Amino acid sequence: MLKLWNPILADLADEPVDLSPRRFGLVTACDGGLLEVSGLSVPVGAMCRVGHGRGKTLSAEVIGFRNGKTMMMLLGDTILLRPGARVCPEGRPGMLPVGDAFLGRAVDGEGHPIDGGLPIHTRLEWPAGGIRTSALDRSPVRECFDTGVRSLNALTTFGVGQRIGVMAGSGVGKSVLIDMIARGASADVIIVGLIGERAREVSDFVERHMNAEKKGKTVVVAVPADHAPNLRLRGAMLATSMAEHFRAQGKRVLLILDSLTRVAHAAREIGLLLGEPGAARGYPPSALATITKLVERAGNSAASGGSVTGLYTVLADGDNQDDPVVDTARSILDGHIVLSRDLAQRGQYPAVDIAASLSRVMNDIVTSGHQQLARQFRALIASYEANRDLVLMGAYRAGADPQLDKAIAMHQLLTAFLCQPAGEIIDLDDSAAQLAALLG
Repeated sequence: MLKLWNPILADLADEPVDLSPRRFGLVTACDGGLLEVSGLSVPVGAMCRVGHGRGKTLSAEVIGFRNGKTMMMLLGDTILLRPGARVCPEGRPGMLPVGDAFLGRAVDGEGHPIDGGLPIHTRLEWPAGGIRTSALDRSPVRECFDTGVRSLNALTTFGVGQRIGVMAGSGVGKSVLIDMIARGASADVIIVGLIGERAREVSDFVERHMNAEKKGKTVVVAVPADHAPNLRLRGAMLATSMAEHFRAQGKRVLLILDSLTRVAHAAREIGLLLGEPGAARGYPPSALATITKLVERAGNSAASGGSVTGLYTVLADGDNQDDPVVDTARSILDGHIVLSRDLAQRGQYPAVDIAASLSRVMNDIVTSGHQQLARQFRALIASYEANRDLVLMGAYRAGADPQLDKAIAMHQLLTAFLCQPAGEIIDLDDSAAQLAALLG
């Protein structure tokens, strides 16, 4: 028991004593979680404690200034909040906790454990916005990344340090696919950010992955959909900051963020509260800029030799692939995997639409023979899907198109190649060998 207290006592002994007067402000207005505080000058991103009587406090984050007042947003509900409540700053502004103490743990957006374990003790911190480096510090993608999913390994091969988006409508299988990748991927550290999702999915994911062999190298940052928007945004920045911290140590990190759309929704709520006009279908410019800032923090580091391979799910509202969030993510990511509702309704899981999916680094990391086989597979799938209605109606005459004839003859084999049970793991070499056996 004493061993648990020794690091804490040592840190307390090294911490300098602050004898300066404590600053505080007073709540003057509250509008839907947005607070106006007078008499307190703290920077944007600072955390504060708001007293609301009975010795209890609420957490709030500074998001802006207006007319000499500090604008804050609560990280919880406004129940029992009263006018004139005292607001005190705490912690270091713009810094988030990181470190090896988070490995094997599930935490919320503030870094507090939610798995029922002991409090996490760490003195390491990382800037919430990341450490911006030169563009030439990002080394190119030159090595394949094994996802454990046959269709992705063979036809849209990922690279170490690549940023990939999984795009689909609701209920098509995004969460199941990232669950398969988290189980089958090869990485030193796995950071999973479950942002704005259902609380049931959070508990299911933690139950599956925090009792497995990869528990010691996995961190789960979970902020369900019913939490405040700034806490959701803070959870995404915490997951990305942890990934950057481990990359700086030279480790290969897999960062899974589910979902990027919920992060954009949280940034939209904050932007609209601050009076920013909605530009693209209600999304203010700052909301879409938040996506690019998060995505650009992943990648390879030439300085440390580490890497952050980013996997981001993107919810296409109404199955619209031209949604502003989907379009912005597709333009900034190094590849995208599109899941089709039509394929899912036919019973094909994972429902990867190979013709619409793309890995922009595949040609740089696989052999020419592998590239040729993948193109041939894509051509057969695209030819069948383009003429599927004619084939089902019997309007197609055999012999009119040799490639379509081959696609029809191999349709069941091609579909079987794309299907894979959720608990099965097929590595990169076996995926390439099965593709060669199918089309060779």
